Amino acid sequence: MSDGKTIDLGVILAAGRGARMGPFGASCPKPIAPVANEPLAERQIRQMHALGVREVVVVIGHLGHLVSRCLGDGSRLGVSIRYVEQERPMGLAHAVSQLEGQVDRPFYLMLGDLYFELEQPERLAEAFFAGHCAAAVALMTGPVPPERQAQDFAVHVDDRGLARRVIEKPRYLQSPRKGCGFYLFDLPVFDAIRNTPRTALRDEFELTVALQTLIDFGCPVAAAPVVSYDLNVTTVADLIACSRRALASSGRTRVTGTGCEIAAGTRLEETAVGDRVRITRPISLRRCIVLPDAVIDDGQDLEDLVITPEARFSARS
Repeated sequence: MSDGKTIDLGVILAAGRGARMGPFGASCPKPIAPVANEPLAERQIRQMHALGVREVVVVIGHLGHLVSRCLGDGSRLGVSIRYVEQERPMGLAHAVSQLEGQVDRPFYLMLGDLYFELEQPERLAEAFFAGHCAAAVALMTGPVPPERQAQDFAVHVDDRGLARRVIEKPRYLQSPRKGCGFYLFDLPVFDAIRNTPRTALRDEFELTVALQTLIDFGCPVAAAPVVSYDLNVTTVADLIACSRRALASSGRTRVTGTGCEIAAGTRLEETAVGDRVRITRPISLRRCIVLPDAVIDDGQDLEDLVITPEARFSARS
């Protein structure tokens, strides 16, 4: 267990394939998909940096070269970044296992395809250290409907704020607390992962099962309500929803990158336009994400689209 009181190491799992994103996911890894013109993983790094993280390990796999090219060495974000490859997609716990021998102290971990809005996130480390814990898991700050728990995982918490049961995608064993893909781990997690079986649900090594293994080993696992909103970016519609939410939370209805050429009279509503975009005619774009270097020469309004230089992807399909 750690005797320190600060966490300066963070991990982002960015090796997923994003199959349900369709053709867009085949060319753009979800962790670098833009949310209000900010790659999702870059947003997470900024959130970790605010908690004191200065070193980040990014686990890459599918299109990993695009992830490393986007995030670089981290210097512009105030951190140093190094990359570890997960060669085969065998689940989140397997991805974390690739870090054994690469990390030597407690670390925050975020799932790279999740959009988070955090509320007093420092409470995660406070609970971790106060309980001399092997891990801590973030919870939603408020109640969620059962269908949301069925999409994610439920956590049963005792009177001391410690997790007692962690249940992946529960249908019947409901809990008032929904877990989120934001964690704090100490090194015993690697022992737990080595003793974690594949699940019948997806035939993968699940991180939630590894958490339960830690609990079954007798290791205390803290639980802290620090996430006010989260959304797993699974589809194009999810990506647009996150971008709209990020715009609204910053008091904006649109954002435009640098070097753009936008026809006079163009209206942007809940829309993010990347760098060097050209819009040649005065149209309205509603609830759109336009990636850098795209050219829009339409004579009619556009809605609910992710627009790249090569193609367009509808949130309605």
